[in-house]
Amino acid sequence: MIKKLMGSIREYKKDSILAPIYVTLEVVLEVLIPYLMSMIIDKGIGEGDMPFIIRIGLILIVSTLFSLGFGVLSGLHAAKASAGFAKNIRKDMYYNIQDFSFSNIDQFSTSSLITRLTTDITNVQNSYQMIIRIMVRAPLMLVFSLLMALSINSELGMVFLGAIPFLGFGLYLIMSQAFPIFQRVFRTYDKLNRVVQENLYGIRVVKSFVREEHETEKFKSVSKKIYTDFTKAEKILAFNSPLMQFTMYASILTLSLLGARMIVSGSMTTGQLMSLITYASQILMSLMMISMVFVMVTISRASAERIVEVLSEDSDLKNNSNPIMVIPDGSVSFEQVDFSYTNDPQKLALKNVSFSVKSGETVGIIGGTGSAKTSLVHL
Repeated sequence: MIKKLMGSIREYKKDSILAPIYVTLEVVLEVLIPYLMSMIIDKGIGEGDMPFIIRIGLILIVSTLFSLGFGVLSGLHAAKASAGFAKNIRKDMYYNIQDFSFSNIDQFSTSSLITRLTTDITNVQNSYQMIIRIMVRAPLMLVFSLLMALSINSELGMVFLGAIPFLGFGLYLIMSQAFPIFQRVFRTYDKLNRVVQENLYGIRVVKSFVREEHETEKFKSVSKKIYTDFTKAEKILAFNSPLMQFTMYASILTLSLLGARMIVSGSMTTGQLMSLITYASQILMSLMMISMVFVMVTISRASAERIVEVLSEDSDLKNNSNPIMVIPDGSVSFEQVDFSYTNDPQKLALKNVSFSVKSGETVGIIGGTGSAKTSLVHL
């Protein structure tokens, strides 16, 4: 599935590569900032060394500005890459649908194809943007912040090694419960589109037979099902924030309690404790961002599978070994032509049809209802 989707990146590979590079540079600078601040507190303010404070302060300002610049560039390239990726997927799907036979279209249904070309592609676009930016930023921030925290104080750094598995296991439980519901929601979207489409196509019939209330009830029923499923899924995902907040504040309280004792005993400085608390926020916020990406990926995974189904579908209409692609004089000739919508020779809509139409001629077709006049005209 991933290989199939990645084939639609094409000319946006450069932006897809530059976005993670700029994110990496941004993360490196952000991780250095708390370390520089601890140096200012411990060596500059603690020893009253004003030149040292000014020197490190200037480095801190430059690092902050560069980090901001890299963040802006990563956002621009990620937006361009994701929008272009979605554009190419939409183009590939549309062009493939143009080659579908009636049986291919019946397999998916028109309403389902509309959903896949709109809602599903939008979900994949948002997910791709988060993957090439946040999914790169969060793990790097997590690893670099954890290494810096362990380098400052390995004993307090063990607090993170306990918090990370706890939060990760909780997120896994949440995602495993929410994913099946999102799959069901997107199938219901197809039904909603079909109900609206049928109502619009048959609006004159609906009004003529006074069926407005019936159609309204059909729409309300499908809409309520989407509301119910989405509410259920979002209730499950709502546990994400309390779990994150509990883990973050528990870790900060533990660091403050143990760090205060170390400061009193002289085995740790105030600047180091401040840096550890900052790194704690960065580590846990990184996990929070990873959970956000997982939520988006959970939603878009079902959409991606539906998109790949369309991209992988082969049309039932096949040309023979020597097809005639150009008709010089505009004439048409059928010689014992058979046609079936289902690619089944036992279920033929047309059988042994033979006729010729010269260029400029007009032909009338006469037949009863169900005699395949429309099928012949379409051919």
